[in-house]
Amino acid sequence: MSMESAAWHSLWKLSGDKGKAYAPTTPKRVLKFASSYKSRLLVFVIFSILAAVLAVITPVLAGRVVDEIVAQSGIRTIINLALLMAVIAILDAVVSVAVRWFSSRLGEGIIYDLRTAVFDHVQKMPVAFFSRTRTGALVSRLNNDVIGAQSAFAGTLSGLVSNTVALVLTAGVMFTTSWQVTLIALVLLPIFLLPARHFGKSVALLRRESAELNATMGNQMTERFSAPGATLIKLFGRPKDESEQFALRAGKVRDIGVKMAMRQFYFVAALTLVAALALALVYGLGGMYAVRGDLAAGDVVVLGMLLTRLYTPLTALANARVEITSALVSFDRVFEVLDLQPLIADAPDARRLEVGAVPVKFNHVNFSYPSADKVSLASLEEVAVLDTRGGEEVLHDIDFEIPAGQTYALVGSSGAGKSTIASLLARLYDVDSGSVELAGEDIRQLKLDSLRSTVSMVTQDGHLFHESIRSNLALARPEATEEQIWEALERARLKPVIAALPDGLDTVVGERGYRLSGGERQRMTIARLLLAAPQVVILDEATAALDSSNEAAVQAALGEALENRTALIIAHRLSTIRSADQILVVEGGRILERGTHSELLALGGRYSELHETQFAQ
Repeated sequence: MSMESAAWHSLWKLSGDKGKAYAPTTPKRVLKFASSYKSRLLVFVIFSILAAVLAVITPVLAGRVVDEIVAQSGIRTIINLALLMAVIAILDAVVSVAVRWFSSRLGEGIIYDLRTAVFDHVQKMPVAFFSRTRTGALVSRLNNDVIGAQSAFAGTLSGLVSNTVALVLTAGVMFTTSWQVTLIALVLLPIFLLPARHFGKSVALLRRESAELNATMGNQMTERFSAPGATLIKLFGRPKDESEQFALRAGKVRDIGVKMAMRQFYFVAALTLVAALALALVYGLGGMYAVRGDLAAGDVVVLGMLLTRLYTPLTALANARVEITSALVSFDRVFEVLDLQPLIADAPDARRLEVGAVPVKFNHVNFSYPSADKVSLASLEEVAVLDTRGGEEVLHDIDFEIPAGQTYALVGSSGAGKSTIASLLARLYDVDSGSVELAGEDIRQLKLDSLRSTVSMVTQDGHLFHESIRSNLALARPEATEEQIWEALERARLKPVIAALPDGLDTVVGERGYRLSGGERQRMTIARLLLAAPQVVILDEATAALDSSNEAAVQAALGEALENRTALIIAHRLSTIRSADQILVVEGGRILERGTHSELLALGGRYSELHETQFAQ
């Protein structure tokens, strides 16, 4: 490695994040996590040591060749030394490949384990977690922080081992060759380390600032390049403003890039200069000793070649604390997510629900949404401190029962608590007091997979993934055959539409299903519901965003979906729930009225007001 290459290598090591605080238990947890990799770590360390040893042998052999040339020794001796150097070079290449292979296996294995652990854990988090968390920040934990944690094993560990061994061996050989020249060469060491520490911290700050600016610029692109974001900008005619804002952010990224480039150049120039001065000192002083006969010519060559291998590990080890701290911070940020406890989980004695008719009962339910500190992290919300205040109670003494096979409807003003009631039935949240029961069983005592197969929900959004129609439908029933999928589409009044598409079931619907109309998306979610074949159905404003013709098609499909099933329907359009077996009027988190459509009209209360408002004309 040349002096300039060594300088760039040191800069790269120093330019990570400056050390941040991490939990005192993090190092212990990292060691516990690493225990499953003990055998691979041991082999990795052994090969790293071997690589360091081979790196020191080559300069010694080069010095021997020079000595043999000066002494006019036989050609055979020189050839033998050259062949030995070639063998060492081949071994060094083989060992380097082995180190790289084990490093990759170890590092990628850690990335895999951490990512799958975080992904699986995040899927268990409540809906409140996703509604508060910035998606980009969460994705960053699975990418940047996991890779940062991986570097502790694949990079830092290897560096500590190989640099320590290289330093000891190199210093030993240099002192053995000429302790006087070695000591004088090390006098320049403080001058070597000072620019490393100064420029390293400076570049670290610039890197962190650059990362934040790039993230801000990336967020703007992500939001504005999505279909809804691009539409919004076009509708309000703000492309020029957006362009100016983006140019401002891009300009800041450009300016800091120039600063970083110049700081890096100053850093490399300073280290290269100091190293070159040290090399000149070694050759000058060593050459003087060689001329006087106090030192062999080959030893001067050995000292010069080893000098580079001495300064590089010294710099790396001097700043190993920065690397270790950075890796621990990354681990700590990953552990932060893993330490968040899911609010919804299977009880220790949870059981499965027996198949059959399933009545629903809300038994004097009270509920308030959890405070932020129970479901999220400040760093994921981009706030300094999470709000620890408890949420205000939004449901008060909700008490009703839906007999098996009947349909109940919830109506009321926006924000009255209707969707919250539906969320409790689907167990997206747990009640504060009282209970929600299915067939007489508290849903908190049911296994979640059993509950999910029993209760299905169709929302107003009708969300679809950027995948094929087949994949979107199979989400409800992965083992469904093509015949069953087509049957569900037919019952959802969607078969002719899908059959007319170029790729049929394999057609990719695009982000949020934008290639389908609103009515078609809703019927897709109903087809998914029909495939799932649940005993209990929740419809949350399933037709609110549709025109009359689409609403008629969706209502016909819903008739198929609700047949012989227990149903809870939320609707603002009272015309869609006239035939419900019972209508509950919810206001302020309380049930004010209950009865059939005709009974509630005759009552002349809140339902009558809502009906009169909608049908005044």
